Amino acid sequence: MPFYSDDFLAELRSRNDIVDVIGSYIELKKKGNSWFGLCPFHNEDHASFSVSRQKQLYYCFGCGAGGNVINFVQNYENMSFHEAVKNLADHAGMQVPNTERSREEKEEEKKKMQLLEIQKEAGNYFYLLLRSDRGKRAHDYFLSRGLSEETIRSFALGYSDQYKDDLYRYLKKKGFKDEQLMESGLCSFNERSGGQDKFWNRAMFPILNMSNKVIGFGGRVMGDGEPKYLNSPDTLIFEKGKNLYAMNRARSTKRSYFLLCEGYMDVISLHQAGFDNAVAALGTAFTIQQAMLFKRLKKSVYLTFDSDPPGVKAALRAIPMLRSAGVSCKVLNLSPYKDPDELIKAEGAEAFQKKIDEAENSFFFEVRQDSLQFDLNDPEQKTAFFDACASRILKFKDELERENYIEAVADKYHVGTDLFRNRVAKLGREDGIVRKRVTERADSDPEMKRKERSSEAAMLSILAEKPELYKKVREILTPEDFVAEPYNRVAKMLFEQLEAGNPDPAAILDSFGEEERSKVVGIFHAKPKGLDEEEGLEEQVVREMSIKIKENSIQVRTAQADGKDLELLQKLMKEKIRIDELKGQM
Repeated sequence: MPFYSDDFLAELRSRNDIVDVIGSYIELKKKGNSWFGLCPFHNEDHASFSVSRQKQLYYCFGCGAGGNVINFVQNYENMSFHEAVKNLADHAGMQVPNTERSREEKEEEKKKMQLLEIQKEAGNYFYLLLRSDRGKRAHDYFLSRGLSEETIRSFALGYSDQYKDDLYRYLKKKGFKDEQLMESGLCSFNERSGGQDKFWNRAMFPILNMSNKVIGFGGRVMGDGEPKYLNSPDTLIFEKGKNLYAMNRARSTKRSYFLLCEGYMDVISLHQAGFDNAVAALGTAFTIQQAMLFKRLKKSVYLTFDSDPPGVKAALRAIPMLRSAGVSCKVLNLSPYKDPDELIKAEGAEAFQKKIDEAENSFFFEVRQDSLQFDLNDPEQKTAFFDACASRILKFKDELERENYIEAVADKYHVGTDLFRNRVAKLGREDGIVRKRVTERADSDPEMKRKERSSEAAMLSILAEKPELYKKVREILTPEDFVAEPYNRVAKMLFEQLEAGNPDPAAILDSFGEEERSKVVGIFHAKPKGLDEEEGLEEQVVREMSIKIKENSIQVRTAQADGKDLELLQKLMKEKIRIDELKGQM
């Protein structure tokens, strides 16, 4: 990540007020000292997404997403840190300073720019070939699939010539070197045959990233060659498992969901029919990274995979990944048609919309597929089927969600609700699932530790929101009294800021990695009790909390101390005596 000075980042954040920036993406309503809206990073019906103007932080109490204004733009726009900084700087009319980067970083950035330029030149060449006599076969193919000239142009479709070194020779004339062309994934080279193209005699589909830059290609062979579809290999600028075809277009849809398809033609056909929310995986099985793209873009997913066995298998594989990413999904039943393209050609866009309206809950799609594997007229197999249903239900972590699906399965497949609930519980105990969850909660989050962390988080949140109370707190606490991590590190940085008279919670986030960032933002959004109950109680509440934190700190440090360290033990004893005196005064 490029290095930016603390002063530059502080000014960037100050000139991009977080409420104004986030408010330009989602609707926010003021409630108390904060602003609330529907979280853009997971699906929800009630506003649990909080934005604090004073702290310049956002936090979702539902999914735990949080950060400062730079982090929000990063996650919402799927940008790198540098790209988000540049975006906000442009918005504020600021000049991004030249950053010091290592020679390796500079070399990698240069390579990326070269690869993007090669992909762009290749895309332009394929596009022009399609409109020449040499590309007539591919052009006729697109027309035969029902695509209009406008759609062909809009998606920049093209053609790779039948000669195996055509693109290679073209790019060489443009001044690119063999090494660069091999790194692009578009050409290969050996001493015997020279340079050769990866794509030849194929209808070409350029793949664009979120910045609308070509990063790779998919190609369908013209004729009987194999493989029928071919995709660019992974390169420095392209990873199949982390991108989705047409997401650069679909991300701006007004619809509340995406249509996930299997192939390029399905996507293009749906866009032409008015469904501008269609995307597809890139010739590989659906991945968790692709599922996270949907999560970041706050929309649910409708699976529009082919109705044949491979399509069903693909849907069954995608559903758990979407679910684990926190993305709600449904499944379209395209029968009697094979795919979306075939359905739209036969019955039109209205018929396809009806399929969307009738889409099946993904859990019941899974259960229905399970039911096809069992003879429900056979008592033994019927029992096995309900066990399969129970196993699926046990994968839901939320107890209410499990209960809802228990009732739904019992009603749909005509079994007693209590009987089925007991079966689910029995299987859960046998598999150790229920016992494991209870044990994990008991071991990793005992009530006492939970209260300790809650107090430390609440205190840091108070100081970030009401820095005028710091004078009372520092009479009792030091950063080392925050014994849990990352509370200790947060306390050290916040206390330093408060001593300097310039508390800036948003700046503290820059010292933490992505995994810890949400936890840190959660600390600053902890809700201390008592402060809003009656005016004038702030100092009393803060004093009581400070004493509790200090008592816990003394207890923890005493337990950890070496019994031979008499100096430390004496220090801790003096601190305990002082705390007892303060409690007596109160």
